Amino acid sequence: MRASCDLRLVDQHTGMSASEHTTEPRMFSSGELSMYAPQTSLFMDRSSLESSAYLKDDHLTIECIVTVFRDPQVSDTKSRPWIQVPAASEIGEHLGKLLEAGHGADVTFRVRGQTFRAHKSLLAVRSPVFEAEFCGLMKEATAQLLIIEGINPVVFRTLLHFIYTDSLPAFDDLERGERSEMIRQLLVTADRYAMDRLKLLCASNLVDHLDAETVAITLALADQHNCDRLKDVCIKFMASSDKMYAVLETEGYANLKRTCPSILVDVLEKNSRYRKA
Repeated sequence: MRASCDLRLVDQHTGMSASEHTTEPRMFSSGELSMYAPQTSLFMDRSSLESSAYLKDDHLTIECIVTVFRDPQVSDTKSRPWIQVPAASEIGEHLGKLLEAGHGADVTFRVRGQTFRAHKSLLAVRSPVFEAEFCGLMKEATAQLLIIEGINPVVFRTLLHFIYTDSLPAFDDLERGERSEMIRQLLVTADRYAMDRLKLLCASNLVDHLDAETVAITLALADQHNCDRLKDVCIKFMASSDKMYAVLETEGYANLKRTCPSILVDVLEKNSRYRKA
């Protein structure tokens, strides 16, 4: 076998050892001179040994540390065929194209004069409300044309886009105020069709663009549609000392005070806690 040998002399006073001779890794074979190490008569000069701490009362201790190197058991490796798979799923893109083309659509929505073709089975999978309409005993189950009231056509188109692709469009063509209003209307629509993920996405977006001008409007919306986390964020925003005065000047706050006065109690209580802190 292949091994190396480290010979150490032990200090008789301290018990510590020091290396005196180390062999390089080499092959050792039983029954041959190679089994001995070191393969030399020179180990340590006698006079140096007698004057050292290694010898005491004619007693000498030598440590021998043998390190065996085993041959690595590695078989020949073969390169595995490798095919790159796109990391992102393409199903959203494909379903988006299906929505645009309308192939196989079995229901048409009319929203303020605009029409949208869609697929009942997909809508039912994504929304409990659509599921109740299309898979139950309601008249919508067999209807091919449905009239949608109370929703902006652009918002309804965005709802369908999310249902098919699980994503929101970029809204790059909208100004900041228009975009916020679009998201607020979309949140209302998401609540109407019990689409919790879309509702959370809208709430998160509104938080990212919260300011003194819109916070009261957003707070009223959060209260009406049971968005508790969004409501808490709005109340905290309004209660902060450097924001409240600007909020008081907005039309949204005036409407909030008129329509949802109970919410202002929460704002005042939180504002009081901030001042004490």
